[in-house]
Amino acid sequence: MISEITKFIKDQAGLFGAKTDNELSKSYVERNNTGSEALKDNGAFFGFIHPDEQGSGPYHDFSLTIFPNDQDKPWLVCLGIGSSGFKNDYELATYPGLRRLFAKLVDESGFCKTDFSDIETSLPRSITGNPKLQHIRKTITTYTKVLPTCQIVEHPTSEVGKQIIAAFVAAYAKLREWPTNNDHRNAVSRALQPFQKKETIDETEEVTNLLKERKYVVLQGPPGTGKTRTAKSVAAQIGAKTFFTQFHAETSFSDFIFGIRPDITNQELRYKEYLGSFTESIKYAIEHNEKSVILIIDEINRANLSNVLGPIFYLFEYKMDISDVEIEISPNFKLNKLPDNFFVIATMNTADRSLAVVDFALRRRFAWYTLKPKAINSKKFFEDDFTKIQEIFDWYASSSELTLQPGQGYFIADSENEMKNRICYEIFPLIKEYLQEGLLQNAKEEFSNYFSKRINLSLFE
Repeated sequence: MISEITKFIKDQAGLFGAKTDNELSKSYVERNNTGSEALKDNGAFFGFIHPDEQGSGPYHDFSLTIFPNDQDKPWLVCLGIGSSGFKNDYELATYPGLRRLFAKLVDESGFCKTDFSDIETSLPRSITGNPKLQHIRKTITTYTKVLPTCQIVEHPTSEVGKQIIAAFVAAYAKLREWPTNNDHRNAVSRALQPFQKKETIDETEEVTNLLKERKYVVLQGPPGTGKTRTAKSVAAQIGAKTFFTQFHAETSFSDFIFGIRPDITNQELRYKEYLGSFTESIKYAIEHNEKSVILIIDEINRANLSNVLGPIFYLFEYKMDISDVEIEISPNFKLNKLPDNFFVIATMNTADRSLAVVDFALRRRFAWYTLKPKAINSKKFFEDDFTKIQEIFDWYASSSELTLQPGQGYFIADSENEMKNRICYEIFPLIKEYLQEGLLQNAKEEFSNYFSKRINLSLFE
């Protein structure tokens, strides 16, 4: 069985672009410690290590490591780190995309560290104490600090077992940049494809259901992800009467709730009442209690929310029953709860770094739904450009930096020329601004290379 799987792994490596015919340019050094004594839970393993390392003894950097056995019991396939630590791979270990790549290959019977550069933390008991791995427990304990991710393979020679092993080899091939042509890259993609989560979510339906349950929802996400469009789609699906307002830095209580304004149509100085969009929508909901009413607040975090909402903040309490506290909305108009047929959908751009952080009290009163960049099925959608930008973000961006990725709306154009203009005058300045703010620094060379080839512009003069 071991020889069958070692051959399978080497064949897969060849499909993924690994070179073995030239000693000076080989892609890996093979290690195989599967003798009869080693297989008695005495450190048996096989796999690939960095091509600069020796064929025996301690080694450095990332390795593809498999702990086998000859008892027809589960194996453990891992991304390992040599007991000598890092020499060439430390920077690679810090890239968030490396963890994201392998995390997709691991299910509940496996493990993935939060930090792949960590060689001090041991594996959890779910691995070291797993009854399925008791036959190789001593071997696993020996390497417990240098296995950033691993997966139990119950039947290595089965179709499912080989699928898992091939995916780990493919991920290691990406890590080592073995693919050099489309055949190699396509083979890697095919091996990883069964582990990719397909986004088949109907966002409009999900937000509609959430809105019916929670009543007050904030759609958050990077620019271009269709937050406002989704809000309007939900309103249309419900068949609601829609009121719309957009917040900005100068939005005030008198704009949103109630105020007075000069009557400029009168020759004498007079003032008239002004009902803000909130009060207008509330009154409409009360007068038409058989109809759903949705207030859409675009860019909710652009305003000083404490000043804008004032005392009505209290009314947004989730599942509030009728209260003995009445809030004055406008003269002679008080409420102790918001109408049952009244809903709010707000939008928030997570990429705008100049905006204030939303306080926890508001977060508790609203449900939060994140819209992420995603490929769309349209002849006007330039998927190659979207995919390239997405791959750069996925590999280099931290969790917080992922909220900066331009959404699919940036990649919709009627022609190649229009798309180039969008890259030149929208995406390029956006990425340049991120870099100038000290964000996405690990990705600067990748972005520079992309823009140089795509629109012949350099990020750095």
